[in-house]
Amino acid sequence: MRNHITPRDRAKRRGVAAVVGLLAVVATTLVAAPSGSAVVSAATPYLPEPTGPRPVGTTSLYLKDVSRRDPWVPSANARELMVSLWYPATSSGTRRAQYMTPKESELLLTESGVTGVPADVLSRTRTNASTDVRPAGRKRGLPLVVLSPGFPWPRSSLTALAEELASHGYLVAGIDHTYENHGMTFPDGRVVTCAACGLPEGVDMEKAVIESRAQDVSFVLDELTGSRPKWKGGPLIDPSRIAMAGMSLGGASVGETMLTDRRVLAGANLDGSMFKDLPASGLARPFLIFGAEGAEASWDRNWPRLTGWKRELRVTGAVHPSFTDYDTLTQQIGLDFGSRLPGTRSVEITRAYVRAFFDQHLRGRQQPLLNRPSARYPEVKFSYPA
Repeated sequence: MRNHITPRDRAKRRGVAAVVGLLAVVATTLVAAPSGSAVVSAATPYLPEPTGPRPVGTTSLYLKDVSRRDPWVPSANARELMVSLWYPATSSGTRRAQYMTPKESELLLTESGVTGVPADVLSRTRTNASTDVRPAGRKRGLPLVVLSPGFPWPRSSLTALAEELASHGYLVAGIDHTYENHGMTFPDGRVVTCAACGLPEGVDMEKAVIESRAQDVSFVLDELTGSRPKWKGGPLIDPSRIAMAGMSLGGASVGETMLTDRRVLAGANLDGSMFKDLPASGLARPFLIFGAEGAEASWDRNWPRLTGWKRELRVTGAVHPSFTDYDTLTQQIGLDFGSRLPGTRSVEITRAYVRAFFDQHLRGRQQPLLNRPSARYPEVKFSYPA
């Protein structure tokens, strides 16, 4: 079984519509197939093990910004956020972290129109991080990377990348931007859904999301690096080495965040259309555009305004979900997004280049991988916009 991604799909895949469109193609294929022809794997989905020397720990934080109302639910008097932290740990631990709850899996699949698989299948995904383990590191020794997921996907969609960075000595903070994904659970048991998905036509939703996410990131940085950090390992964070990566609309939010918060020294946009252009004055800090093949006018338009270190890399055979866990996971459970990156290849490629980018710009370690094509990753092509 294989679906076909049309030129129109390719043209819009980096936008919000691409997320729903690609999932709808999968769902339609499964529903329309003759009885018994849709092969769904019964295997437990898994994330490939990280490559670093450290075991990985994880925990979740509930944060509340009382300085502003929620942009999508004005009746909420504060902006509530859930953040997952992944970090190098002192030991491997005994309890693996849950990828997402069964309810979150159900909401993600059903709201995306995916049928033909068990509703809780993604909640069974085997991760590589343990809960309730102590962080490792010295005071101000951990660089911090913030991750912003695609719309309307949850923070867990970037778990494989987060585990990889943590295994190499980074603290990673993945943010669930509340009411911007299909299902998110608060510690008190409340499950909230995607209020932003129902915005009326005519609202410039993409720019509103980008600006709100930049505020979310700055607030999370305040809570992690302030004088009274909300995480017990806060003193381990080096506040002079902070970067950000985002996927899709999360990637589109990276530039805005760097413009509004100078603490973010470097940014990686993973296949995200830049719905809000950079200003004419430009952005002089390191910036990586890492995405799928195909024309993307917003990247070409903003390329001259990236005036610092920059790269634009395109991955042959990738589709929009290839820059998350979902390319790998959907193949494991028998769904097909149309990717030509088999098995865990999408995760391997994304991990290698994003980590190289942060190693170079947060740790000062020069990375030949970012300077020339690699025989190890022939799918990655260097792009040189005019």
